[in-house]
Amino acid sequence: MASNATPSAETPPPPTKVTLTGPQETLLATLYGRSQDAASPQPILGDDWARRTVARIDYDFAKTGMDANACASVSVRASLLDRWTAEFLDAHPSATVLHLACGLDARCLRVTCGPAVRWVDVDLPDVVALRRELIPAPEGDYTLLAASATSVDEWIDDVPADPPTIVVLEGLTMYLREEEGRRLMEAIVKRFSAVGGQLVFDAYGTIGIRLQSFVKPVKNTGSTLHWGIDDGKVLEAWCPGLRLVDELRALEMPGIEKLPLAARMKAWVVSWLPYLRDAGRILRYQF
Repeated sequence: MASNATPSAETPPPPTKVTLTGPQETLLATLYGRSQDAASPQPILGDDWARRTVARIDYDFAKTGMDANACASVSVRASLLDRWTAEFLDAHPSATVLHLACGLDARCLRVTCGPAVRWVDVDLPDVVALRRELIPAPEGDYTLLAASATSVDEWIDDVPADPPTIVVLEGLTMYLREEEGRRLMEAIVKRFSAVGGQLVFDAYGTIGIRLQSFVKPVKNTGSTLHWGIDDGKVLEAWCPGLRLVDELRALEMPGIEKLPLAARMKAWVVSWLPYLRDAGRILRYQF
């Protein structure tokens, strides 16, 4: 499988019209955030695939409402999930990466993968169709599945369970209802726990859900957030065999020091407010 690939310098095709709406449209906000980071003098993630993908899309990215602070925050989050994925693959050279709600994220091209790694990206059919047009598939054992993450019984048996598996969810859990999230987590652990693996994802707390009207990509697309996780131990109770190994508030993530000065000052103030500092977190589980 390709690793740390560099986009080729070819003449770009005409811009692609994007007609996504609701929660699917919000993937354009995170894509734009990564692209703006890549174009900055000191990038956090340095995802040049995002920059080139944005250049190929016919869409008013001002609609995302993403400012410099939000773009940097998206890149810090993606960087940590990339790091955890890479650490897992270093420990398990023959492994599966299952990336749910992959959107237009080029994680499969950013993360270094050995030849024995199997990578499976999953998203809804219209997103998959757009992804196939805009993002090249990496070399090696790669599969792109068109399916809803919440319809887990329809696709999970198509993902081999023989090697250790890391399941990555970014920007998904908060759009699920709690019962959907529980069903998804239970199915993942049941399917892959015999060999073992990890589950890594970002989440909102209850306060983050309540303050969703201040999240511009959510508000501007008419989306609704549902599920807040205030204690990562709750998932351990749902899924025997699942063990929480990392639970970082958004303000504790590596790379937060690279945010713009205004964002760092805001983060420092929020860190002293017990209610607000729990608005978001990132979690890593072992199973």
